[in-house]
Amino acid sequence: MRRTSGWIGWALCLCASLTVSAQDHHEDDEMVLDLIIEDGTPPETGAEPAAELFRCNKAAWRVPGQYLVILRPGAHESHVQRTIRRLRAKAARRGHLLEVLQTYSGAVHGFLVKISADVLHLAVMLPHVHYIEEDSSIFAQSAPWNLQRLLQPHGGTSENGTYRPPNDGGKAEVYLMDGSVQSSHREIEGRVLITDFNNIPEEDGVRVHRQASQCDSHGTHMAGVVSGSDSGVARGAGVNLVRVLNCQGKGTVSGALAGMEYIRATLMARPVDAAVVLLPFVGGFSRSLNTACRDMVANGAVVIAAAGNYRDDACLYSPASEPEVITVGAVNSADQLMSQGAGGTNFGRCVDLFAPGDDIVSASSDCNTCFTSCSGTSQAAAHAAGVAAVILSSNQNVSPVQVLQTMLHYSISNTINLLSLSDSHRLITPNLVAAMPPANGTNGELLCRSVWSERSGVTSTDGAVSRCRLGEEMMSCSSYSPEGVHARETITVSSGQVECVAYNSPGGKGVYAVARCCVIAGLQCQVHASPEPGKDAECVGPQRHLTGCTSWSPAEVLSDPRPHHGDRKRCVVKEGVTSQAVCCHAPSLECHLLENMSSEEDQVEVSCPSGWTLTDCSAVSRGSAVLGPLAKGNSCRVRSATGADGAAAVAVCCRVRPAPQPSTAPH
Repeated sequence: MRRTSGWIGWALCLCASLTVSAQDHHEDDEMVLDLIIEDGTPPETGAEPAAELFRCNKAAWRVPGQYLVILRPGAHESHVQRTIRRLRAKAARRGHLLEVLQTYSGAVHGFLVKISADVLHLAVMLPHVHYIEEDSSIFAQSAPWNLQRLLQPHGGTSENGTYRPPNDGGKAEVYLMDGSVQSSHREIEGRVLITDFNNIPEEDGVRVHRQASQCDSHGTHMAGVVSGSDSGVARGAGVNLVRVLNCQGKGTVSGALAGMEYIRATLMARPVDAAVVLLPFVGGFSRSLNTACRDMVANGAVVIAAAGNYRDDACLYSPASEPEVITVGAVNSADQLMSQGAGGTNFGRCVDLFAPGDDIVSASSDCNTCFTSCSGTSQAAAHAAGVAAVILSSNQNVSPVQVLQTMLHYSISNTINLLSLSDSHRLITPNLVAAMPPANGTNGELLCRSVWSERSGVTSTDGAVSRCRLGEEMMSCSSYSPEGVHARETITVSSGQVECVAYNSPGGKGVYAVARCCVIAGLQCQVHASPEPGKDAECVGPQRHLTGCTSWSPAEVLSDPRPHHGDRKRCVVKEGVTSQAVCCHAPSLECHLLENMSSEEDQVEVSCPSGWTLTDCSAVSRGSAVLGPLAKGNSCRVRSATGADGAAAVAVCCRVRPAPQPSTAPH
């Protein structure tokens, strides 16, 4: 029996930042003395600028009259209570009542309040208030439709077709933020813990049919994909349900934020060896929800989110847009983008990889033995959560970013046809389909990925910024201009975080910054700049390996700085050009240069050999512009511009030297 659930609406919700003007009323001055008497602390009038108000510009996704009041970093619970008292007093003076629905003291400090929009101007002027975000809806991401089969994970089947992953994921706990789950279903019986958390909005409409099978449909299917006895990816993983979606598959940002706080508190009170948080929903871009996800990762959990089913840029949605989250798009059984009519999987640079999300057979809530087929990026995210549970069960000491790097390393590459996307999205959308890693894992290999920025503006002062995740080292920084106008790039540090910054050149139509972000035990990288323009940047010491070069010039240059290995590991530059050498050290790290020259107007490519990882891609031209360089996977590509005399692609390839095998020869 195949059951289909209603497909969720199509509205795109972008959150616009509106600065609310500070318009003090005369009676506010009278309130100052009252407030000082009440809690002993003056409101620090004028000490801080007015907060910002973030509102969802799609009315269908708004929660009217409900707002998240988020305090500034460093605030404490006492500030939350003090701010609530002040706002309540100010609103009461104007004849308005407010209702505090929830307080937050985890990733963010603040509270959820029901209040009239007429008195919002009072809240934005309160001390310690960082910003206010109008609450909005989030939606389950399942779009049932009929296609073919589930793609088996790579290396996860035996000769007779039985699904056999390296382990059953039994050492990992998965926290599923969803609707209800029919825990008595034979697929998941004894595998799902229904927590006591429940934060959901009322269903829409006057007459709502709350049949149990409808309320449980999405959550039951998700739990089955993660750990079902027959349909699950990680069949030994425990699933903990945190209910944030109602019977219509709808929730709120505030409810999801409260759910994240519940998980955070649970993990602090009862630590586990490996935790995966699965978010099979999307809403409009939410600063608050992204912050909570980022905090969860910083505390050691792997957070996996659905990219969304809107055939749109995933960066426009939350939690999919949060860089620390593993965001998963959906493909069908032929490894092509999941599509349904005008909709389909989201895409773009905020997607980390794709996973099976079409015609996925799993537990149905219609009965304890029923199965159904559903499609969506929720299902794709559930597959990735299962793979993460297997990776973590092999090694509970790996960090969230190491889980991501392992998933990317073993993904199937270049099988997705991306021609349906625009040129810009095709360039930055990863062509990777998740696959199950082998039992022996990465064996201490150097793992790297390319992190693309959004495209810059078109003026010469416009820039783009790319950053690595927590736990990664930036082994190179480059820029890419689709039109071949050479850009400028530099590595900077902002608020303690290393950034790859690229600037558009005169005549350019925008540029991308591309950071090469890597993980391996003991990896440390430093940046050494040219002592002056026209002088080479150099790595000093035998243990420091040159892994990348940047270039900066006030005028347009025609080629990248040329990496040079040997007695002096340096970035060779032209007159007037300043460079930075990225110098990295790790136990047993070794690096080599590979170069391939083309003498004609053609594309030239050089690839690192098996066991080696590309850390930098640069182009050397013969007095004319080139299109590139472009790092794709483990390859460096350069195309000569029209009329050029040829160009060279130069790759820096690094690896961790394998440990010598013990001799088997007799003594």
